[in-house]
Amino acid sequence: MTESTDIRNLERDLDSFNPQTRRESLLTLMAMVEDGLVSVPRPNEVANLHCHSFFSFNGYGYSPSHLAWLGKKLGIKYMGIVDFDILDGVDEFLEACTITGVRGTAGIETRIYIPEFSHAEINSPGEPGIAYHMGVGFVRSQVNESVESAFLEIRQQAVERNTQIIERINDYLQPFHLDYEEDVLPLTPSGYATERHIVQKIAQKSFSQLDDPILFWSEKLDQSVESIQSKLKDQNVFKNYLRQKLIKRGGVAYVQPESETFPTVETFHEIILAENAIPCSAWLDGTSNGEAQIERLLDLLMSKGVAALNIIPDRNWNISDQEVKAEKINNLYQVVDLAESLDLPIIVGTEINSFGQKLVDDFDTPELAPVRERFIEGAHFLYGHTVMEKYFGKGYQSNWSKEHLPDQKAKIDFYNAVGKLDLPILQTIASQVTKQSLIQGRFSMIESLDSPQEILKFLEKDIKD
Repeated sequence: MTESTDIRNLERDLDSFNPQTRRESLLTLMAMVEDGLVSVPRPNEVANLHCHSFFSFNGYGYSPSHLAWLGKKLGIKYMGIVDFDILDGVDEFLEACTITGVRGTAGIETRIYIPEFSHAEINSPGEPGIAYHMGVGFVRSQVNESVESAFLEIRQQAVERNTQIIERINDYLQPFHLDYEEDVLPLTPSGYATERHIVQKIAQKSFSQLDDPILFWSEKLDQSVESIQSKLKDQNVFKNYLRQKLIKRGGVAYVQPESETFPTVETFHEIILAENAIPCSAWLDGTSNGEAQIERLLDLLMSKGVAALNIIPDRNWNISDQEVKAEKINNLYQVVDLAESLDLPIIVGTEINSFGQKLVDDFDTPELAPVRERFIEGAHFLYGHTVMEKYFGKGYQSNWSKEHLPDQKAKIDFYNAVGKLDLPILQTIASQVTKQSLIQGRFSMIESLDSPQEILKFLEKDIKD
C-alpha cells in the first residue's frame, strides 16, 4: 500500500466501533508524525469547542479520537466534544487530546424546561419554555453516584422520545417499518441514538428495500417525483428534508413537548455541578421572543448556576440574505458585549452534527473580527479549567477555586492565564507510555500550592525549564 492509502485506512479505523482499534490507529498516526512520515501544521489560534462525536451524532461519522486527530491534522489549537445527553466520549477524547497534544475540552448538551419562560420560544423553535442547554469542562465519563439516577433519567427520556417517534413514523409510512433495536441502535457505538440516526436509517432502508422509493416518498411527502429527485442530488439535503417533514415541528411524528418531556434546568445543573463542570447557556441568533429578553434570561440562568455562554458563530453571520445577516450580526455583537459585562466566557464551535458543517469557524472573516478575541479567550478559559480540574482538582467549580478565587473576574483571569500557557509536557507527542501519569508526576508539587499566583509562577517556570 502507498503511504497515503495507509493514512486513509488508519483514519477510517479511527471511526471503528472498537475502542482499541481507534486507540491503536491514533497511536500509529502519531508515530508517523513523530517519524516525519506525516506533516502537520503548527497549531493556529482557532477553536472548535462544540463538536458532536459519533457517540451522539457526527455528520462525518467522526469518533472522539478522530476529532482529536482532526485538530492535530488541521492545526486547530483547541477542540472540544459536546454530545447530546451522554458523556460516553469524554474519557476517550481527553486521552486522545493528550496523545495528540491538542488542547481538549468536553461537555454535554440536552434540552431543558425553563418554567419562567414557559410562554416564550428561546432557542428551540416552536417550543416555548424549552431550551438547548449545555455543561462544559467535564473531565471524565462517569458521573458522581449522587446524580447517577438523574443522569440516567435524561437518557431514558431520550429513548422514550425516540420510540414514540418511530411508532408514529411507522403508522404514517406503512408498509414501511423501522425497528428501533434492530435498525437504529446498530448505527451507534454505545446504544444511544438520536433523531438523526432515525432519519439516516429511514433513508437507507427505504432505498434498499422499497421497489420504487422515489414514488413512495413522492406520495408520502406530497411532493412531485421531480422534487424528490432534485433533493436526492444531495443525500444530506434529502435527509434534512426528511427530518423536517417527519420529526421536527409540524412533522407527522412531532409531538409538542410538555414540562415533563425534558429535565428542568435545576436537575441538569445538579448533574453538571456534581462533576465540577460549568453550566453553559446556549445562544441561537437573538430572533426569538425569548432571546429578545436575553438580559432577563441570562440573569435568571446565572442565578441558577450558569457561568458561560455557547455560540455557534457560523449561523450568526454566514447568511445569504443581507437583511437577515445584518440583523443577526448585530444581535451577535450585542450578546457578546452583554456576556463580557456579565463576566461570562464565550464557548464557540460548529457542532459538526450535520454533513457539510465547517470543521472550524472562519476566524479571519471580517464579520468575526470584532469578536474573535473574546472567542479565543473563552477557549483559553475552558482549557485552563480542564487542565486544573483534570490533573489537580482545582478547576473553576472546585472548593480551592471558591476559597482562593472568590472574585469572578479574578477567577476567569486565572483560568485564562493557565489556558494560554504552552506547557511543554502537555504539548509534546505522546508515546506508548501513559502520558497522564508523567504529567501528574511532573506537576505533583502543584497539589500542595494554594496561591493562584504561586501556581502560575510554577507553571511559567516549567516552560522556561
